[in-house]
Amino acid sequence: MGFCLLADDPPAADTVAQWYYDQWCRASGRHSFQFVRENVSSATCRLGAPMIVLAKQKGELVGAAELKIREMEMFPEYEFWLGGVYVREQSRGQGVASALVKEVLRQARRVGIAMLYLQTEDLSGGLYAQFGFRHLEQVDSKGVLVTVMVAETGV
Repeated sequence: MGFCLLADDPPAADTVAQWYYDQWCRASGRHSFQFVRENVSSATCRLGAPMIVLAKQKGELVGAAELKIREMEMFPEYEFWLGGVYVREQSRGQGVASALVKEVLRQARRVGIAMLYLQTEDLSGGLYAQFGFRHLEQVDSKGVLVTVMVAETGV
């Protein structure tokens, strides 16, 4: 598996936007596809956030994850976030999500980000606990109960 940044593969924005829209927005009606597409397309920083990391196997796009800025309005003091960890259905169970989390943590360290936050609907913390993320609190985020977590990146 290899990684690249959306900044280096702009056409991948359409696929990532479709994944994100279908996973998190279509059923809720929270955002339009165009809104999601614009947000994805703007995540093209190479040295900081917003950045989207793409995972590829044999040259084929299999997943994505984001290094974001202030994902949750209720926590303006938490600056940098890991979000949008998505693996296409046929590539799940192959370690792609874990590899994406590691790569986003590596990118955060590379640019000097010391603390990284995330929100997950898996209230146990799931996969993220394996990477040093610890529970901060559970909150209602737009009608969904989520766990907010934090990890030190090692900077």
